[in-house]
Amino acid sequence: MFRSILNDIRYQFESGNTITRLIIVNVGVFLAVILFQLIVTLSTGFNPQHGLFGEVMNYLFLSDDLVWDATHPWTIITHMFTHVGFFHLLFNMMILYWFGRIAGDLLGDHRMLPLYLYSGLAGALIYLLSAPLIYAGGSNLHGASAAVMGIVAAAGITAPDYQMRLLFLGDVRLKYIVAGLLVIYMIGIASMDNVGGHMAHLGGAAFGFFYVHMLRQGYDLTRGFNRMISFFRRPVQIPARPVKRKVTMEVSHRAANRKTDQQTPPSRAYDGEQDRLDAILDKIKQSGYDNLSEEDKNFLHDASQK
Repeated sequence: MFRSILNDIRYQFESGNTITRLIIVNVGVFLAVILFQLIVTLSTGFNPQHGLFGEVMNYLFLSDDLVWDATHPWTIITHMFTHVGFFHLLFNMMILYWFGRIAGDLLGDHRMLPLYLYSGLAGALIYLLSAPLIYAGGSNLHGASAAVMGIVAAAGITAPDYQMRLLFLGDVRLKYIVAGLLVIYMIGIASMDNVGGHMAHLGGAAFGFFYVHMLRQGYDLTRGFNRMISFFRRPVQIPARPVKRKVTMEVSHRAANRKTDQQTPPSRAYDGEQDRLDAILDKIKQSGYDNLSEEDKNFLHDASQK
């Protein structure tokens, strides 16, 4: 049963879009955290004073201590994939799924990962700037909320009149949902409830708005990231093998053992295959391997085996 579940998850990760992969990674990290917490709890005899779990989580959370962050630089990324509370994860993943599909369709799936990461980084920056003014020290930031809010804001400013059907409310335009979320975060700041977290959420949303604004001006802030990803995912160029010349045998009526080699001109079929291969390589260079059709991928695979 578990092997079947893992195979289904692997298939969804390989065949799904970027939003699906982000959800799988977030849920996977959450399950690993919960499993570790269970092991610690059982091994310490349910001792609430034992701080092993919290000490380990500090290596995944973003701290308000800049020295700690500088010596543990991976936390700038790991914090936006780490959840401890179930409902925190559930809310973020539901929002990511709903708004991520819209943003992916409107802006392109290839922009979703860098938008997620850049929004999370913007939220982290706002948190680090505001935390010293809010907390006496010892606070941390974790969760995907800031990264998700960047995607939410991008979807809202791109298609403000797009309607979503909400439970108990019916059809609601996207701009009102986004505005409602922002108001909730501002109320949280005013009531001093998770102020650092809500500041990070607003920072992520601000980057989402800024990103779409710059995209409309002709500047794609994710272009460099996508070029880097395309470079590392570029298929290995397989050197062309020399074409074996076809040899025909002529048998003379006078000398049956006499043989001569004759070269046949290259076939038109091969010329067509080479032209198609060149066209596919041009597609990969322009839009990446993942944007190829299944027919083109199969042809490229067959050509590499020749």
